[in-house]
Amino acid sequence: MKYISTRGDKTERAFCEILLEGLAPDGGLYLPVQYPKVDDATLTKWRGLAYADLAFEILSLYIDDIPAEDLRAITRRTYTEAVFGTPQITPLKALEPGLALQALSNGPTLAFKDMAMQLLGQLFEYELGRRGETLNILGATSGDTGSAAEYAMRGKAGVNVFMLSPHGRMSPFQQAQMFSLQDANIHNIAVEGVFDDCQDIVKAVSNDLDFKRRHKIGTVNSINWARLLAQVVYYFAGYLQATTSNEQKLSFTVPSGNFGNVCAGHVARMMGLPIAQLVVATNENDVLDEFFRTGVYRPRGTADTHETSSPSMDISKASNFERFVFDLLGRDGARVKALFGAGGFELNAQEKAHIADFGFVSGSSRHADRLATIRLCHQRYGQLIDTHTADGLKVALEHRQPGITMLVLETALPAKFAATIREALDIEPPRPAGLENIEALPKRVTVMPVDTGAVKAFIQAHV
Repeated sequence: MKYISTRGDKTERAFCEILLEGLAPDGGLYLPVQYPKVDDATLTKWRGLAYADLAFEILSLYIDDIPAEDLRAITRRTYTEAVFGTPQITPLKALEPGLALQALSNGPTLAFKDMAMQLLGQLFEYELGRRGETLNILGATSGDTGSAAEYAMRGKAGVNVFMLSPHGRMSPFQQAQMFSLQDANIHNIAVEGVFDDCQDIVKAVSNDLDFKRRHKIGTVNSINWARLLAQVVYYFAGYLQATTSNEQKLSFTVPSGNFGNVCAGHVARMMGLPIAQLVVATNENDVLDEFFRTGVYRPRGTADTHETSSPSMDISKASNFERFVFDLLGRDGARVKALFGAGGFELNAQEKAHIADFGFVSGSSRHADRLATIRLCHQRYGQLIDTHTADGLKVALEHRQPGITMLVLETALPAKFAATIREALDIEPPRPAGLENIEALPKRVTVMPVDTGAVKAFIQAHV
């Protein structure tokens, strides 16, 4: 399997080459030259597999430059009950017939980002060891990617992490998870802006090819194909748990800001997984909802990006969205480059109509909706959910179809957003053992202005 850029560079690259690279040299994102198809017999064969072995089967379709026995060892080291708390890894929590949560948040940082990041840590260590090289990871986080990356990479041989986050815009728990790490290879940079400013700096550094190569810069954001590929696995796992026959269709609702999580669902659907709908749930920062309703993609600036109680979705430039648009437009890299180079854009009538062929629908949620949904879920179903999952459940309830089960991806545990849980229910969400007083731990973080040059200088000083 080889990979090409969404912006027209047709140079075909191997998986391990793009694993360490992130963005393509032309500024595009990598996608496989074609999606492998999973037929009925294969899907049937996968029923009953342990999660680690399902991951191996799916990853094997995309990775042909890591020996099979090594790749299987990597997935089995990654997806263990010891790390994720259950043998199913992503168990379903039934709410009522035809409606369930898929629990993706049982990893070390209590968020779905662990599902991919734990694998990425293993892949990086394996490939860097094989090459005898080092890698300096540069990432941006709105709350959960950063801690998941840092916990996956801490102490890993040959890896340094430089993680940018919006200063003061994450929950106290999220900040403490990252800033309390004292490992020498972990560096936290709090940028005096919003997540999109952090993401723009990461892209600017990645697009400086000389700096990127000289300092061996890689990325763990969902612009990294390997991370998105890891997320494809749990769509198959959710489907296989929720169905008894391949004749059944399933829908997924996905809280989304950067479009990485739901883009993995798009890939699964393109592979042949019987998905009826992919429901995109946004918060007050509803750029994606606006697109799926109108065909207009209108990224917002810093001043128009709202600070909300589901902060990991406080994003107004969905970087992974480009992958879907590439497929939507028939893989026309030149058109994709022109559209994204212009910032915002509007599709023509034919292109807008084509969106429905990919199963996408959308909706949005506000703070009052979030509180009401947290209360509803707790009172009606006896389940305590976090703010982002509440956005998902609210929109899911608006898009259910008769006879088709809806899975809502649970993206974080309530403990990470205690203030809103207290506001909704007047209770303190439970915390896993060992995290009771995390906010009181000493912190290591450097605050910086929105300045790509300052970030480059910091990296140079610490590698």
